[in-house]
Parts: sequence; structure tokens; C-alpha cells
Amino acid sequence: MLLALSENIKLAFMDKNTAPFSAAEIAAEGIKPDEYKELVQRLGRHPNKAELGMFGVMWSEHCCYKNSRPLLSQFPTKGDRILVGPGENAGVIKLTDEIAICFKIESHNRPSAVEPYQGAATGVGGILRDIFTMGARPIAILNSLRFGDLADPWVRDRVNGVVSGIAGYGNCVGVPTIGGEVYFDPAYNRNPLVNAMAIGIMETPQIVKAGASGVGNPVLYVGSTTGRDGMKGASFASAELSDKSEQDRPAVQVGDPFLEKSLIEACLEAFKTGAVVAAQDMGAAGLTCSTSEMAAKGNIGIELDLDKIPARETGMSAYEYLLSESQERMLFVAHQDRTQELIDIFDRWGLHAVVAGQVIAEPIVRILWQGKTAAEIPATALADNTPIYYREQSDPPDYLVKAWQWQESELVELSNISNRIAPASALLQLLDSPAIASKAWVYRQYDHQVQNNTVVMPGAADAAVIRVRDLDFGVGELALPTLENQRVGIAATVDCNARYVYLDPHEGAKLAVVEAARNLACVGAEPIAITNNLNFGSPENSVGYWQLAEACKGISAACREMGTPVTGGNVSLYNETIDSDGNSKPIYPTPVIGMVGLVADFTKTCTQGWQNPGDLIYLIGAIDPASVTLAASEFLAIVADQVAGRPLPVNFELEKQVQAVCRDGIAQGWLRSAHDCAEGGLAVAIAESCIAGDLAAQINLPLAGNPSPDQLAILKLLFGEGASRIVVSVQPSDQKAWEAYLKQHLGDHWQLIGAVGDRNSDFTITIGNDSQSSIDLPLEQISQTYNQAIPRRMNAR
Repeated sequence: MLLALSENIKLAFMDKNTAPFSAAEIAAEGIKPDEYKELVQRLGRHPNKAELGMFGVMWSEHCCYKNSRPLLSQFPTKGDRILVGPGENAGVIKLTDEIAICFKIESHNRPSAVEPYQGAATGVGGILRDIFTMGARPIAILNSLRFGDLADPWVRDRVNGVVSGIAGYGNCVGVPTIGGEVYFDPAYNRNPLVNAMAIGIMETPQIVKAGASGVGNPVLYVGSTTGRDGMKGASFASAELSDKSEQDRPAVQVGDPFLEKSLIEACLEAFKTGAVVAAQDMGAAGLTCSTSEMAAKGNIGIELDLDKIPARETGMSAYEYLLSESQERMLFVAHQDRTQELIDIFDRWGLHAVVAGQVIAEPIVRILWQGKTAAEIPATALADNTPIYYREQSDPPDYLVKAWQWQESELVELSNISNRIAPASALLQLLDSPAIASKAWVYRQYDHQVQNNTVVMPGAADAAVIRVRDLDFGVGELALPTLENQRVGIAATVDCNARYVYLDPHEGAKLAVVEAARNLACVGAEPIAITNNLNFGSPENSVGYWQLAEACKGISAACREMGTPVTGGNVSLYNETIDSDGNSKPIYPTPVIGMVGLVADFTKTCTQGWQNPGDLIYLIGAIDPASVTLAASEFLAIVADQVAGRPLPVNFELEKQVQAVCRDGIAQGWLRSAHDCAEGGLAVAIAESCIAGDLAAQINLPLAGNPSPDQLAILKLLFGEGASRIVVSVQPSDQKAWEAYLKQHLGDHWQLIGAVGDRNSDFTITIGNDSQSSIDLPLEQISQTYNQAIPRRMNAR
């Protein structure tokens, strides 16, 4: 049974005669007064310093999800393909009858704000350990990054550090970074988001889980040494950022990618022997987390002797051992009489492997240090029967009541943007916005071709594609033959428009899920499952909790509609910055969706760039200007400097039809390119396809029944967002077959809108019968604007 707590109990019962700690000392561990009272009742006594620290990290939001767990329970987590759902280090799904893949996403936001290089680097290392702990070989990394205004030197420093950290760790460990997303918005000015996702293919005979078993079985500590780096990192990750956060730099871990590479190989070799009963990564909360979670999941106990833990520093206390988050460490439970076999494997890889404890019958975590008992706590009190806050949801907050009153008609009345509202000028402004512009400055620092399996490169398409080949391993009954003659691939994407979620958490979260699925459809993939990273402000604020609750409802609804169950993920709350006056500013609510899909034949995929002059360009999906909106759009934010309105509700029936048609068109070989209309709307999508293919386009957008469109109608048609729309190109020889298919499966939800030009022609968009082009720009100009937007800002002094 979960522990529910109120927030109004005081520490009146504590005084100098009964409590070993002051209220300030307890608060320093991140423990609330009522939580301290509860843990005293659990123990039947006051804790010692080490035990207090253990409760502090394990009862932090980062570890126990005490504010979000009731909301997460509504996620759909079952499905025909789900082999392992939430609760383990990572989710596992069946890609085909022979192939199982493991994937997950996690955040490293606070560490990256304080120490961007190591914060991002150890975020990559941590998510990789979640994957290979399950017995899977990591084959791909993706990331979702959010930064503030690039005009701010502090922000540019974080961008440099984070991107370098991801590259420095991922490149050296030998796992390709195949995709991701990068957004820029002032909402993240002092609170960047760094979410890392990893994918692996199961390589061991059985999926390795974390639950300990077998009384008397030895507990092995393997990997690197333990030091004082990363102290109380879980608690640090559960607190707001302030101007004093720089003092928490010791809470940021330090990674070693070369050691992690050895750890990957040693662990996978060890798992294949069958000598390992259970395994747990030492991530957040280090030894405390690994011992308590393994014990609780196995409904058994663990006794661990800290004197046997390899240390890199002298004079460490029990408290420091237990709360250190030094990287590249694991905890195993091994079969008796097979420990030397495992020790020998790790010795060959130059890694530590020592018997540091044993499984015991009593369901407790007992920590020994210097010949004495340093801590003794019921395992479930640390790992699963933790504080849970059931908070009341508020009505929509005042900022939304006002934002939802905004009308599109107000836009053309704004005299301050009249000189910028011309379509050609607006398009250039959008292409110059770092949120839309080319992210090549970022992804060119990553090695995306190591392992030689990346099919679709970063920046080339709406989703990444990686092939599965030359494998000779399997998972239990999923015996996997060599795939030399097969063409199975994995598609993956990370996606979230946080402005949509800010302006309507429920619909915005739905849109994040369906757009992720649409991204996969644009490369020909069938969406299978998601992992999510819920980045939100403080749940103790009624607005913050309402945003989180509504977003969870939206994700749940969309996943059920799209048939993409949730396999796990991460919750990162308290993403707020506190200024010198004590005012707190939260980020936009940002529920990042990481989605994976099946590519039946990786030779039949699409990218977003035009392929050949003369190819025909179609818009499939919502073609009526009334089906899109400028509310919550990039146009409204960038050109009109307004964040207002409300995104349109998702039309799931049309969404699924459009995605299916796109997938089928790619499988049939009709589609030469496919690109989702997302941020910036139709005009930006077409421009991006021109830039990616280095070919121009001549577009004519008909407006049935409106031969003389007004300015607002033109802006909506060009820059409106929120609907299910994909721009595709088809070679003329396939026109007849393609259009017959469209009539049968999409009815009138499609239009032939133009043709691909050559690289020497201009990019033009004409509206209706108007002989004057709404947009007429040289291909070189839009390419230069798009490609130089971020480098120009990053090079600013």
C-alpha cells in the first residue's frame, strides 16, 4: 500500500532532547517535516546520518515520483509487442518474432545547467547503462534539448557545453547519435532541458531484470570505483535552480566513456554466462538505490559491506559511500559458486568486480561499515512504499483563460507587425529562428555512423532509421537468426511542441504523441511504443500540477488511439529558476515523447528533400485553411511576438488515415519524399524540402470558393499549424496510380499543389488565381538563411 501524506504536519514533536537532527538538517536532505515523522514511525526510532541521507535521496521526486506516480498509472502499458513495461531499468518490445529491442529516455537537466559538459555526458552514460543492464547492446542514441535565447552568453555557454558533452561521451563509447530535436525559447533561459534516449537490441539468452533472489547468493559490485562526485545528485535533481545552484557542482557526476565501453562488453559477456541472477545500474542515489530496489523488487533483503567497495578517495564516510553517484558502476546478484567466473570476466576488461554482500531472507537493506551496522532499513520503505502526494487539480489557470480569448482577427490589426507580415518576409524570419533553422551545427558534432548501421542521417528526415543486421543472438524463445538477407530497420524520433502544451496541456500532449507517430510515418515506419520524459515545473504549485495532470491525460488518450503503449520513462519536476528576489519562473511544460517504430524494409524509406526536378508535389491530410490555426504557432511567436490562442483538437480518424497512406505510399515506391507540416506550417515544410534536396519548387495553393483571399486567409494557409498534413513528392510516371490510391483511401483530403524545380529556379508559392506570387525567393537565399541562423548566433561575441 502506498503512503499518502498531507503537507501540514509540523515538527512540533521534535526537540533537542528527542531528535538527532535539527529541522534545517532534515530539510537539507530534501525531506519534509511530515515525511520525517513517517520515516521515524517506519524505523521505530530516529535515523542516523547515513539513514537520513538514504531516505533523502530515495524519497526525492527524482527517485520515487511522489507527485507523479498517481498520474502515471493511467498510461496504457500493455500490448502484444510489450515484453517488459514500466518498472524495470528500461522497456523491452518485440520488434518482430525474432527481434526484441530495449529503449528508454531520461533527463539530466539540473546537472547540465550547472556543469553542462559533464551533466550532458553523464546523462548519455546513464541512459546507456539502463539499456545494457537489461542485456541489450546499445545501438543508437537520440536527444531532446531545450535552451533559452541564444543572444544570452550564458545560454550559448550551455549549448556549447551540452552538445560537446553528448558528443564527447557518445562518440567515444561507440554508439551513434542518430537523431533528436533542439528547441530555443526564452522559457528555458536558465533551465535548459537535456533528455537522452537510447535504443538497444537484446543480446542475452534472457532479459536481465533487477529483482534479487536466492538467499545466500553473493552481491557483486562491478565497474569503476566510488568517489565523492555526484553526492546527493537525486536530491539536487529534485530542486529548483537558483543563483546558488553553482554551489551544487559536486552533485554533478563525472563520466568516463572509455570505461563505460569496457563495462558494456563485460556486462553483456557476464549476462550470457547465465551466472547473473539480477542486475541494477548505479545511477541516481548510487548504492542506496541499487540495493534497495533490487531487494524490494525481489521481496527479499540485501546486506552490503562498504569496506569492500573499491574507493577512489580516502576517508569516505558511510554517508558518502551510500549517496555517491560515481559513474560506470553496477550491482549484480550472482549464483553461488559462480562468482569467480564473473570476477574473471571483469578482470579481463580491466574493471573492478568484488563480492561486497549477500542476499538475506529478511526484507531489509543492511549496510555494514568498519565492522558495524551503518544502516538498517526495510527495503520497501526506500524503494516502493514511499510518500505519494494526491493533489487536487485546479481549474484552468488565469493565464490560459486570457490566452484562449485571443482571436486570429486580432493579428492583422497589430500595426507593429504590418511591415513584417508580408509572406516572404515572414518565411525568412521563421527560417532564421533557431527553433526552426537547421540544427546541423549541433548534429555534425555527433558521430552518427559508428557501427555502420545508420540508414537515414540526422537532418535528412522527420525520424531516424537504423538497420538491424548481422546478429547472432536472441532472447529466450525469440531465437534470432543471422539477418544478412533481411532488411528490418528501427525508426525513432523524439518530439514535443512545448508551446502547444503550455497553451493547452491536454491537447498539446496529444499533439506530441501524434506528431511523433507522423514523423515515423514520413520514413515509412509503423509506430509501436513510446517512452516519455515529463519535464514540468513544481507540482506544489497548483498551475504546475494542473499542467502535469492534464498532459498525462492527453498522452494516455493519444497512446490508446494510436496503439502505442508506454514502456517507461522519466519524470523531471521542479524545473523552475528562482531569481534573487525569490520569484520562481517555471519552464514551459515539456512532455517529450520518444517513439520507436518498425521499418519492414530499410531500403524503402523516405527523406524530406526533393529528389528530382519535375516530380509532383502533393499535400495530404487537412487541406482546408479552416483546419489549421495561427494560434500557438511559430508564426505568432516569432513574427508577431505573441504566445496566445489554443491549438486545435486532434482529429484521430484523419490522423491515422494520413499516416497509413504515407506509409503505404512509401512501401509501394510511389513517394520520393515526405515531410510533416509542423512548426511554421506549410510554407516552412515546403522550404525545408527545397533546402534538403537543393531543389526549388513552384507551388500554387488553390482556395476553393475564395478566389480573392484576404491577408488572414493567406497567412493561415501558409503558416497555420496543428492539423495532420504531410507534403510528399511523386514522380510523374506514378501519378495515376498514386491519385487512384488517394481517392480510395483519403477521399478529398489531398491536393496536387505544385512541382519540383531545378536548383537554379526560385522558390515560389502562389495563392489561388492571383498572378502575383505570395512568396518568390531565390533558393540560395532561403538555404543561407536556414543554414546560418544558429552558427551566426553561436559565433556572436
